[in-house]
Amino acid sequence: MLDRRQILTGLATTAVAGIISSKVWAAMSIKPDDASALLVIDVQNCFLPGGSLAVKEGDQVVPVINRIAKGFTNVVMTQDWHTEGHVSFASAHPGKKPFEIIDLPYGKQVLWPDHCVQGTDGALLSKDISIPQAELVIRKGFHKDVDSYSAFTEADGKTTTGLEAYLKARKLKRLFVAGLATDFCVAWTALDARKAGFETYVVEDACRGIDTQGSLAKAWADMAQAGVKRIQSADIAV
Repeated sequence: MLDRRQILTGLATTAVAGIISSKVWAAMSIKPDDASALLVIDVQNCFLPGGSLAVKEGDQVVPVINRIAKGFTNVVMTQDWHTEGHVSFASAHPGKKPFEIIDLPYGKQVLWPDHCVQGTDGALLSKDISIPQAELVIRKGFHKDVDSYSAFTEADGKTTTGLEAYLKARKLKRLFVAGLATDFCVAWTALDARKAGFETYVVEDACRGIDTQGSLAKAWADMAQAGVKRIQSADIAV
């Protein structure tokens, strides 16, 4: 049986270990600074439950994004903003169905249900997103003949949105990416961020994927290879 001295010593050791553990966790958590920005990708009605291209559990990212956004001075949001009859819509290609893949002049293109058409309710950002300090909204995919997943560069690989120049003019160096969908617009944004030289994190629980034909696993593999860091919202000190 332990005597009183052994019990007190054990309690003291446990307390010290707890303090050390807390300090180690504090050192490991990431504190956004003035050189950091949160990129909130396409949290729009079409991608939420009931939307024409709903991402499973897409609405669950909203409270997570709202919470972590409080820790960022710099926030940029994006919107898919397609024309009617956009080249990425299956309806624009007779005989084709959503999620089929076709060849276009700029490469392979997944065909989607009509979504995020300019001026429609489906294209609006979720009413539940609450980030009053957001400084910029980038609209992408508004050229009828080319899709645009990335917040930086359209699918032709050469037409830019101007986001890279904006971030560098603001002297921002570290980017945290969240939103919809992990395997398309989030991943393409993160990969282009790395190409542009930004330290890049994807906040996994602040994203949800579509996962068509193995796209989610491939996206994570591609991001890891590019040096994108995969984190959870709890890793960010808000």
